[in-house]
Amino acid sequence: MTAIMVQGTSSGAGKTTIATAVCRALSDRGHSVAPFKAQNMSRYAHRAGGGLVSRAQAVQAVAARCEARPDLNPILLRPAGDDSSDVYVNGRLLARMRAREYYAFARGRGLRAARAALRRLEASHDIVVIEGAGSPAEINIGSGDIANMAMAEAARAAVVLVADISRGGAFAAVVGTMALLEARHRRLVRGILVNKFRGDARILRRGYARLERATKKPVLGTVPVMRVGLPEEDSMGDAPARRAMPRPAALGAACSRLAREVGRHVDFGALEAMACR
Repeated sequence: MTAIMVQGTSSGAGKTTIATAVCRALSDRGHSVAPFKAQNMSRYAHRAGGGLVSRAQAVQAVAARCEARPDLNPILLRPAGDDSSDVYVNGRLLARMRAREYYAFARGRGLRAARAALRRLEASHDIVVIEGAGSPAEINIGSGDIANMAMAEAARAAVVLVADISRGGAFAAVVGTMALLEARHRRLVRGILVNKFRGDARILRRGYARLERATKKPVLGTVPVMRVGLPEEDSMGDAPARRAMPRPAALGAACSRLAREVGRHVDFGALEAMACR
């Protein structure tokens, strides 16, 4: 069994999109593929296999041409406030937990549930494409982080580290992430992918050479900014592309994008699509 894991230097680096693309690319090559994310925080869920999974993993299942089921996202957190979430395990609501309570749960029962789901996918597919959560270098979480290197170790996965270069600081984010990882985890990282680049990629060559010297990892490629149409997981993601409307609109609509309203802004995607036709 082969596993590929997409991790990021931060939230919003493009892990979900890259993992979705990898699922489709491997499926197109004739492999039996399944996406997997041990823990996802999202208001948006998809009903599958008698339970709920994150909408992102349901979209990845379409890309992988596999059945959407709770094993793809064994732990789903649906925010219920600044410090609490409804915790779904294997598609079913377990309890509402505060952050400290959840991290204690994650280190025990949560980790066991995630590993068991991963093993079931390994048994029924050629390749599992695993998506991380946030950054693997969130040292304040410690052993409570079960979505990143804990899963990479469980699957013996080849990890690709994705950095968002569109907002600046990507090189420092990569070097800092690698520096904060434990040595055994650094060995799992096979390469670096620079995402959301605008312009002439040749200007990155000198920076890439220094990055490779600093991290001892190759830069695997540069992904340009593109509009792919996948829904954002949170409201602080990339702003929708602005397109000129062919005629004056009879009715205008506006939607706030607030940090605490995780994912809710995409409810208005249909209005945006209508306005831009």
